[in-house]
Amino acid sequence: MASCGLQQQRSAAGGPSAIASRLNAAAEAAAGDAPAAARWAWRADEDEAAAAPPRTYDVFINHRGVDTKHNVARLLYDRLEHLSGGRVRSFLDNKSMRPGDRLEESIDEGIRQCKVAVAIFSRRYFDSEFCLRELASIVEARKLLIPIFYGIKPSELILPPAVEESKDHAPRDIERFRLALQEAKYTVGLTYDPATGDLAELVYTAANAVMDRIQEMDHRVPQRQMIVSRL
Repeated sequence: MASCGLQQQRSAAGGPSAIASRLNAAAEAAAGDAPAAARWAWRADEDEAAAAPPRTYDVFINHRGVDTKHNVARLLYDRLEHLSGGRVRSFLDNKSMRPGDRLEESIDEGIRQCKVAVAIFSRRYFDSEFCLRELASIVEARKLLIPIFYGIKPSELILPPAVEESKDHAPRDIERFRLALQEAKYTVGLTYDPATGDLAELVYTAANAVMDRIQEMDHRVPQRQMIVSRL
């Protein structure tokens, strides 16, 4: 048990290489060699980055930032973290990406990893190519989708003529967007009217729905493994 604890401490610190580099940096600094200390500190940073576990996500939050980033999307992100004690990780662009991350690669990885995707549809959702591409990728990856209709009805999930007729999108992409919206339209979700609804209730209901689905998925995996082992 002690060796296991030591290994965990080393991992948290970035591994033995990072520790050695930090010690060398401290020694060079004490000796008055600032350039050498800076080189060792840089190497320690590199070692820690290499030793850090990859970020993984359980939930992907697809939303139109101008409409919902600072209300339902952020509140849902915080609520899921609170409910799970930090065990369930959600992908929310401004919370999950760091300077230097490749935008499309990070989004694709978040969708690929997630167990549940939450799509928050709002009035200006359809103006965003990123929103539509994310939704298409979620549907094509057959992720479990929970729609939230924020100030919009499911029947209004129609690709606007301006998007359909735009020369900026290939015909194949237009078809992907249309099929993804149709799939979301016929998926049971949560409807919310910003003028009369209770935002806290929406966030609590959505977070509970996500947690329930994740727990169902986690329980299915051991059962399948048990069936295979018995065979």
